[in-house]
Amino acid sequence: MAVFSVRTAACEYPCIVERGALRHIAPHLPRKAGKIFVVTTEDVWKPHGYLLTGPLAAAGKTAEVLLFPGGEERKRLASVEALADQMLALGADRSSLVIAFGGGIVGDLGGFLAAIFMRGIPVIQVPTTLLAQVDASVGGKTGANLAGGKNLIGAFHQPRAVLIDPDVLATLSEREYRAGLFEVVKYGIVNSPALFDRLEREADKVLAREPEVLEYIIGESVRIKAEVVTEDEKEGDLRRILNFGHTIGHALEAETGYARLLHGEAVSFGMRAVVHLSHQLDLVNDAGHRRILDCIGAYGAIPSLDGIRAENLVRRVASDKKTIQGKVHFVLTEGVGKWRISADVDGWQAQEATARALEDLRA
Repeated sequence: MAVFSVRTAACEYPCIVERGALRHIAPHLPRKAGKIFVVTTEDVWKPHGYLLTGPLAAAGKTAEVLLFPGGEERKRLASVEALADQMLALGADRSSLVIAFGGGIVGDLGGFLAAIFMRGIPVIQVPTTLLAQVDASVGGKTGANLAGGKNLIGAFHQPRAVLIDPDVLATLSEREYRAGLFEVVKYGIVNSPALFDRLEREADKVLAREPEVLEYIIGESVRIKAEVVTEDEKEGDLRRILNFGHTIGHALEAETGYARLLHGEAVSFGMRAVVHLSHQLDLVNDAGHRRILDCIGAYGAIPSLDGIRAENLVRRVASDKKTIQGKVHFVLTEGVGKWRISADVDGWQAQEATARALEDLRA
């Protein structure tokens, strides 16, 4: 079992990475917990629900299951309101607890529901996709989308615990698994040369989900995220490095109506664009530029982006959360493990780099 602590001004909580982690949920329930509500999707609850109901029953607890239809396009305020109405009808009050049991969308939406229901009730994050395990479940970011952009409505609401069971990934589709791997690559690029080296050397083992290497990449990613959040809970400075590839990636998701790509696939494209941008700005040399692009490419292709125009993506970037007082803050790379945040990138430079990333996918 690997345990990583997140410490903020208001709380401290564990992120536990262990096969069968849900066996240990009871100690993380509030001492006087009232009704428990599990926000999940049918495709998660059907194969994995017993992993939660068994330990809860052993602790003398039952849970109401709130099924969310899933999909980035449904990650909207209307869905949060519908879930809150269900909770109220089932007798929820300020002693209630939410368990977000699913992928990144469920984690974001379930966390946001907990953050605002009766001005805030506890939440436990139980991520079931690789992307959610290594990124979305840790750090307390919650939110919902607007038509104009991703996660533009939300709150910081730290969980009581994050319970990560690598075994649940056995039922994850190949596409969903690869999408999560792009977030792992991100951690290697911005923070961990050792992780990046292993992703380069052992791509075959990573793609085959070999247990030892899978536990390593999850644990290393969670360690990095926990340390960054502990130092910078609300993205004042350091935490912004975890947005590497996300600024243009979020623009791509919005441009495609949240229907064509998985989040990790959009981040893959966003990372390509920002690596090209870093190269244009002479921040990363030819060898480093090629090395990073090759590692991203080793983890698979993404759906066709035919019809997507670079200028439209750059236009959307202006409404991203990382835009402050009209200036877009890009996380750039100076090579593996080295980064820089810049608000001095011209629009035409970003557009040229984005166009090059689109050309990469068409080659």
